[in-house]
Amino acid sequence: MDIILTHERTDFDGLASLLGAYLLDQNLTPVLPRQMNRNVEAFLNLYGVELPFVDPRDLPNEPIESVCLVDTQAMTSIKGMVKNPRVRVIDHHLEREDLPEDWEITISDFGATATILVQAIQECDIPLTPIQATLLLLGIYEDTGSLIYARTKAEDIYAAGILVERGASLEIVSDYINHPLSQSQQEVYENLRANAESLIIHGHSIILTRADATGLHEELSSLAHKLRDLLDPDALFLLLTTSGGVQIIARSTDDKIDVSDVLAEFEGGGGHPRAAAALITNGTLAEIYQKLTSILPQYVKPAIRAKDIMSKDPQIVAPDTPVSQVAEMMLQDGFEGYPVVEGNQVLGLVTRRAVDRAVTHGLDVTAASIMEAGNVRVFPADSIEHIQDVMMESGWGQIPVVSSRSKKVVGIITRTDLIKILAPHRPPPGRQNLAAKLESSLSAGRVALLGKIADVAAEMKTPLYIVGGFVRDLLLDRPSLDFDLVVEGDAIALAEAIRERHGGRVISHSRFNTAKWVIDKDELIILGNTKKVKETLPESLDFISARREFYTHPSALPTVARGSIKLDLHRRDFTINTLALRLDGQHYGELYDYWGGLEDLKSQTVKVLHSLSFVDDPTRILRAVRYEQRYGFKLDDRTRELMLEAKELLKRVSGDRIRHEFDRIQGESRAAAMMDRLDELTILKAIHPDLVWNGNLRELIESLPSRKPPQEWLVEEEVGNLSFRQALFYTIWLMCSPIDSPVTSRLRLVRALTDIVKYASRLYHELEDLNDLPPSQAAAVLDRIPNLAIYAVYLYAPEPSLKGILSRYLSSWQHVKTGITGKDLSDAGIEPGPRYAEILTSLRNGWLDGDIKSEEDEKTFLKKLLSQNLQEESRN
Repeated sequence: MDIILTHERTDFDGLASLLGAYLLDQNLTPVLPRQMNRNVEAFLNLYGVELPFVDPRDLPNEPIESVCLVDTQAMTSIKGMVKNPRVRVIDHHLEREDLPEDWEITISDFGATATILVQAIQECDIPLTPIQATLLLLGIYEDTGSLIYARTKAEDIYAAGILVERGASLEIVSDYINHPLSQSQQEVYENLRANAESLIIHGHSIILTRADATGLHEELSSLAHKLRDLLDPDALFLLLTTSGGVQIIARSTDDKIDVSDVLAEFEGGGGHPRAAAALITNGTLAEIYQKLTSILPQYVKPAIRAKDIMSKDPQIVAPDTPVSQVAEMMLQDGFEGYPVVEGNQVLGLVTRRAVDRAVTHGLDVTAASIMEAGNVRVFPADSIEHIQDVMMESGWGQIPVVSSRSKKVVGIITRTDLIKILAPHRPPPGRQNLAAKLESSLSAGRVALLGKIADVAAEMKTPLYIVGGFVRDLLLDRPSLDFDLVVEGDAIALAEAIRERHGGRVISHSRFNTAKWVIDKDELIILGNTKKVKETLPESLDFISARREFYTHPSALPTVARGSIKLDLHRRDFTINTLALRLDGQHYGELYDYWGGLEDLKSQTVKVLHSLSFVDDPTRILRAVRYEQRYGFKLDDRTRELMLEAKELLKRVSGDRIRHEFDRIQGESRAAAMMDRLDELTILKAIHPDLVWNGNLRELIESLPSRKPPQEWLVEEEVGNLSFRQALFYTIWLMCSPIDSPVTSRLRLVRALTDIVKYASRLYHELEDLNDLPPSQAAAVLDRIPNLAIYAVYLYAPEPSLKGILSRYLSSWQHVKTGITGKDLSDAGIEPGPRYAEILTSLRNGWLDGDIKSEEDEKTFLKKLLSQNLQEESRN
């Protein structure tokens, strides 16, 4: 006989895995464990009749020759098992080192073992009943915390989606995942809550509590879940006296606390980094509690260490570097000081104050002559408290971070870095994990794609980040599909490694160290490569090396150089755009917030990152207003002040760059509000004094039709490379400027749009003249004007009578043609020449003015014209 087993006190993942393994091979017998969690028993009491499980007491009296272990790597003793059965293991826990060599092992680092089996069920196209799908979904949901635990993988989410499609009931899942405590469990829970002791170890909040659970025969893990949700610690340890000994249950919510390592110090202890347990049969509760508190500091890593906040690859200077060169570096980089290093020895710190004094006095000296001497440094693993002590004792505002192995300077920590971390309202960088939020906002295909890219980056030990606007909008629950990937290292090398692993091709630019990976969706293997998955994948991804930048003069384009992620974020425009989401390895989903972006998002504030930011790039003034109005935020007072001080610099910015910002504004749903704000801050006039904005424009732009005008109006669908909507926006806005204003040249509009704006402007300013003209003369004026210009003026025209003239032209007059043709005139004996155009125009005018109403009228009208023509010729 061949059977399937799982662990005792099984949870839903264990039970679901029994079912999954049976569905894949129905020659196996799924045997229930002797003890199960209470919510699992409740589920089986109601739905067990529909499931294939066998009680171990009901097994036939046959030898058990093979065992499939699911969600466990520990063999359970069962009657009838031969001495050395064949064993296969299917599990998602870390592989134990002591497993027999002849066991067949399948380990996948998913959030649940059920996920492994659902993947196989999907590949084999095995049908599922609704209850079977629901049980498998319960297994995934329980072990992944309903898909929000950090260890949840894209495959777990994809498998859950498959099960819902196959009929799994989320209502049933909700009933059993949130199963209430029994009265006995509730009594132990209340004692645990009353005895809870909070410890702060290396900056982490750790809860230890103990209680007597001798009379409790139900599972204990629910108590840990309830306490963790209530107290929200970084780690939780429950010590419970049971009939079998002292049970420790541990839970962690932080990667810096591996509870499986802690409990490995105790008899039978082990598990996951974030969930572990131990049953100790020797020792009293007090002794075990004392041992646990004494060893915890060895296993809890500092919450924030020097390596967490330092800027990597800092600039250093040699002792013989001329002061003039140091001054130039400070001007370019904006740094307040540089370590002076010779070999691997820190000799001192050269500060901006010392450099400024030396330059003022005209001293021709080196860094060694003016530096603050001393071998002051910290190591990457040093705590914040130690760094603070070093900074206070030395008086240095920049502390070098030295590798404990190579002794090289690998980073620098500034006084500002320390202040930001020590500020009570500022969360430490990387503390928040957005993995679940990221994965819920993207399709399963894109999540799996990011996972494959992140795996390559982790293997290369290359930090990889999504940065800027994508992270900002993710936190604002307005996720976008477009993102760039920033590499702390060689972006081209990473892209090439991804190409070698997953196909496609790479287009690289070595000058900027950027690469575009063009994805071959047929070669890339993701989630079965279904058509649906392929449709969700991007055509390409951009990889950019983290960099720093400086500006040689105001409004210039930046000069760039390789840098760290911290410096890369520091070069950005506003604090809300300085957030980064790390993707590689164990850091997956970590949020990096070095410059206060998260706080400003919460306070709904647009704050510039540097006091000279608008001087470096004045187009940021327009972006500040765009962000403010898009999100309903407010400008920081200092930011508004700096914008107004720098607005005159917009005159130096090229028209192409200014127009690019207006292109973006035009594409926003709150474009009119943005233009209102630019006008209020007098920014439009700073760009060009002829740029007009008023309430009428606001109302029109706000209600700009999303649909095009009637097709018979023959309005241009695009102008150059501009869409209809873009061209209409610029035409309506700029036609209100004075006739023949140079604003179109200032914004470098394409020639075709420039002509349309000029025609629209002249028509707008002379529109009332049309009121006194008969239709033929009005049409003659409008025939010379592009229809888009006419349509723009029609939308803006203040009087119904004028709107009527323009609409009649677009809908009717422009289509009026004569029935008489040039051939008819030739047949009538008229010599070809300018007279043809005069006659045909007169006939069309007759139709327009109502003098001609039928073909007979037209022929009569023509005879009259020809008669007049003959009389004129005879007189001549």
